[in-house]
Amino acid sequence: MKRQDFLKSIGGISLLSLIPNLSIAKNLTTFTKALKAKIIRNDDGIRLNVIGDIQTHKLVGSDTNNQLVEWVDDVEPGVGIPPHEHTKEDEIFRVIKGQIEIMVDGKTTILEAGDVAFAPKNLPHSWKVVGTEKAKMITSAFPAGIEVMFRELADLPAGPPDFAKVSEICGRYGITFIQ
Repeated sequence: MKRQDFLKSIGGISLLSLIPNLSIAKNLTTFTKALKAKIIRNDDGIRLNVIGDIQTHKLVGSDTNNQLVEWVDDVEPGVGIPPHEHTKEDEIFRVIKGQIEIMVDGKTTILEAGDVAFAPKNLPHSWKVVGTEKAKMITSAFPAGIEVMFRELADLPAGPPDFAKVSEICGRYGITFIQ
């Protein structure tokens, strides 16, 4: 049956009436109504120093019904995150300024302004600012939740990080570092 014929055959039936369980339709409506629009200006957000990764969290789980979290990394040359795997969230990295060397699943490349990388959960990945200028990158993770881990890491004492403590915190959130 052609699409147009199908649409004619169902006539005035609404899409929601095609859902057998009306409670599902009601939950979908409630879910979307719970979300509120939010405008975040360039200088707005929750700023954290996560072991040298200066992050400004723009959207967190409470803003998005835990669908995603998004932050801006504003990072000096040489700073990066060693190889690790997530078991809970996928990540998207979008470079705004500078150069980021990124490794996803054993493949390494240099990202520049406008470039994007996708790191699905359960695949090893890492990144590091290369070159001589500071880099700015927008990172999104979905679903949300990782922002809670970042707050814990930001609360660690200043100075060289205690890798055992960092690994323990990250492990509670499903993240494992790869040696």
